[in-house]
Amino acid sequence: MEILECSPPLMREPLDAERAAGIARVFKALGDPVRLRILSIVASRQGGEVCVCDITAAFELSQPTISHHLKVLKDVGLLTSERRASWVYYRLVPETLGELSALLNTPATA
Repeated sequence: MEILECSPPLMREPLDAERAAGIARVFKALGDPVRLRILSIVASRQGGEVCVCDITAAFELSQPTISHHLKVLKDVGLLTSERRASWVYYRLVPETLGELSALLNTPATA
């Protein structure tokens, strides 16, 4: 995710408009409870990847709705996927989460 690459912590210097827009897209994606749960399912899975069938089974939502949420998470760089036969497996993109963490890292006295 290029928008966040080398992003300085918010306390050190202001974000320019382009970077702020890109970061806002990521936070908007995380602002949906279903997408946050999907990210949590993938993050907590031993081995670091989850089959789409397991993600779909965790919700009482249609497959197209789950696919939409997964696409949003992929589009903002939080997930990556790999097709194996008829199933798709999802993994976190740790660099994106690390960049978000670094961006928000502020001293406790801020």
